[in-house]
Amino acid sequence: MKKVAIATLGCKTNQFESASMIEQLMNSGYTIVPFTEMADIYVVNSCTVTAKTDAETRRLIRRARRLNPDARIVATGCYAQVAPGELEKMPEVDAVLGNMEKSAITDLIELGKNTVSDIGNESTAKALKLETFAEHTRAFLQIQNGCNAFCSYCIVPYARGRSRSVATDDVIEGVRTLAANGYKEIVLTGIHLGGYGVEISPPTSLTSLVQEIDHQTIVQRLRIGSIEPNEVTNELLNSMKESDHICHHLHLPLQSGSNTVLQRMGRHYRADQFKELVIRCKQILPDAFIGADVIAGFPGETEEEFAQTWELIRAVPLSDLHVFPYSRRTGTKAATMDNQVPDAVVTERARKLRELAMEKKQIFLDANIGKELQVLVQSCEDGICHGLSRNYISVKFKGDMGMTNTEQTVVATSRNKNTLLA
Repeated sequence: MKKVAIATLGCKTNQFESASMIEQLMNSGYTIVPFTEMADIYVVNSCTVTAKTDAETRRLIRRARRLNPDARIVATGCYAQVAPGELEKMPEVDAVLGNMEKSAITDLIELGKNTVSDIGNESTAKALKLETFAEHTRAFLQIQNGCNAFCSYCIVPYARGRSRSVATDDVIEGVRTLAANGYKEIVLTGIHLGGYGVEISPPTSLTSLVQEIDHQTIVQRLRIGSIEPNEVTNELLNSMKESDHICHHLHLPLQSGSNTVLQRMGRHYRADQFKELVIRCKQILPDAFIGADVIAGFPGETEEEFAQTWELIRAVPLSDLHVFPYSRRTGTKAATMDNQVPDAVVTERARKLRELAMEKKQIFLDANIGKELQVLVQSCEDGICHGLSRNYISVKFKGDMGMTNTEQTVVATSRNKNTLLA
């Protein structure tokens, strides 16, 4: 039995696809081992959102070769999709596979052949079957792939192709399978999740899908992945409010709080609309965790434009931020824009945003002290259980192993950094 190790970089979609590859390989007789151990085959499932993730892919490939000079090393994922030539030039790499090739990993992994399909020609999303996941309590389920937005800074549409959705019946089946195998929470993931169902015949929507899963009471907890601000409807928010299963958690890619920067980015909303949305979310879901993505140092970003972003974030009740220093991606419109911001300025602006993010998260956590939280217990050790609340808070409390993979109601008593004690 050959040993395979898989390293995963990037988004929840990549994590889901790695889980699917692991399941395929195990069903074909391979043994899965940690990436830090000796293996016969190493697979790096890459991300290419930033230059940093590209560098991390190359680092993992070199590490794998040091671990076993005789191993077969395979690169796949988004970096492999958009820049296969760069990875093919690495002497450590034996094969480069595109994103579409992940569904046939057991057929391709031994060939040592570079295979990268033209993902731009894909018009349908295949339902990747998945029965197990790396976590024992929560699982991701990919319901959509690709993106039609072509924001000026983003390489993802070239790495993932056009927006395409998994058929509703296949999604429902996927949720049922994971729930039947003991997963108490399922996270719906996609590249452009809010675009779910638009191209299906007849058309449907993310809201309709979520409502259907909720009404069938298939799973104890349902969580929605990242969704574009202009695609969050009152109907979705009210469904979340009325449901006993949908978690009060939203992640909204802001990217900038400056209208002029948003326009250059090719985003389809204004800063005031984002502000109004977050306030409306909190009115309907007062306990909701609301996270956001923001890019520091987009080309041409002036001090005034950065100040507008900082002030917007300070003014709205966000719970956390993912801060991305702008990374120039060859092939995107932003890469050729004038007035690229100096690296030192980008770094400093990102630092200021991360400081603000820390303040926002502490305010959100402190606001939950004294409240009851429903916590899905993920692990227990030495009489202390650790889990995740429905509104996305890391929580620790006294308990025992028998509580693992059950939902417990606790009262938060204090905060220890980014964790609540209960």
